[in-house]
Amino acid sequence: MQIYSKGVTLLEVMIVIVVVAILAAIAYPSYINYLTKSRRAEAVRGLLSAQLKQEEWRVSHASYSNSITDLGNPTSDYYTFSVSASGSTYLLKAVPKSGTPQANDSTCSSITLNQQDQRLPATCWE
Repeated sequence: MQIYSKGVTLLEVMIVIVVVAILAAIAYPSYINYLTKSRRAEAVRGLLSAQLKQEEWRVSHASYSNSITDLGNPTSDYYTFSVSASGSTYLLKAVPKSGTPQANDSTCSSITLNQQDQRLPATCWE
């Protein structure tokens, strides 16, 4: 007569914990990378919105605006937006706010866009 054990052994529980830990170690960096890229997309959206407002401003005025409030003042929890303009040129910039996870984004420490639609660094606009 055989006696069947009901339940889970400690070894089986430890194997499951190890497998879950390995999966988490692989998935967590990918998740953080995904969050970083999605926050960059928020910065890109703000810059493109400000670019449209800048061009609208130029239609009505003799030069580009040097004030971010004239451009709709794009907001983000993770980026600070600024503009510098001089006559027929401008540079829109998004810089990660200190103390946010984006401050650790070494690839895109600042994202810029100018009147010639030059987007730098290019990897941040993908």
